[in-house]
Amino acid sequence: MRLAVGQMEPLLIDAYENLLRVKSILKKAEDNQVDVLVLPELCNSGYAFENMDEAKFAAEEISQGSFSRELRSWSKADRLVVAGICERTRRGLFNSAAVFANGTHITTYRKIHLFMNEKDWFISGDEEPPVVDFKNAKFGVMICFDWAFPEISRVLMLKGAQVILHPANLVLPYCQDAMITRSIENSVFTATANRVGIERGIEFSGKSQITNTIGTRLASLSEDEVELAFVDIDPHVADDKMMTKRNHVISDRKPELYSRLVRSY
Repeated sequence: MRLAVGQMEPLLIDAYENLLRVKSILKKAEDNQVDVLVLPELCNSGYAFENMDEAKFAAEEISQGSFSRELRSWSKADRLVVAGICERTRRGLFNSAAVFANGTHITTYRKIHLFMNEKDWFISGDEEPPVVDFKNAKFGVMICFDWAFPEISRVLMLKGAQVILHPANLVLPYCQDAMITRSIENSVFTATANRVGIERGIEFSGKSQITNTIGTRLASLSEDEVELAFVDIDPHVADDKMMTKRNHVISDRKPELYSRLVRSY
């Protein structure tokens, strides 16, 4: 299975230009026979809104907007794509990741852990991150700052995810390294699609990557490339949860001793 991350530089509140930039990545992915593609967080809208009016203007309803239609169309040829979308709903705005496969909107994950000023524009998601089936493999979805909360990737692994798809707008300098740890502690593949560029003083770190179940970077990009990176993987390698001959990622856990993890601080 060919897994890819598309690294791009969205323009703030410019849906038309952003759609053109996404189309360029989709074309490269098609030319390289990609099966599963991850695009960055908020790739339809940009990130550094100054007020709610800007955020609302940049948002779209998933499955009805121009981005959703383009992603759904690309997925028709037996492909899966997940992309970060500034989502408009009747409840308000969400920082979301929409998943399309085989010409259908499969699911939407709404970001649980909002970073910095995202709290001013978005409602926090209130449902577990999803795992979807595609080509006899299981893919989990999380967004950007979820990396800092290992409970998210652990939940995805316990739900059967073999690969974690991770749209992102990373700015902290150690996020990509943290995803190596997420890979190792859960024995899963991860695919982090980050953005590049500077937007209203916020500098994004690029370095999109794909890691394997022991934390090796199988593919990576630089801090400023606008490009596609891909690698062929066997998702079922993640079914082997033995870290050593006597240690198993799941069965060696002691959940009865972890109750503190779910207590209110």
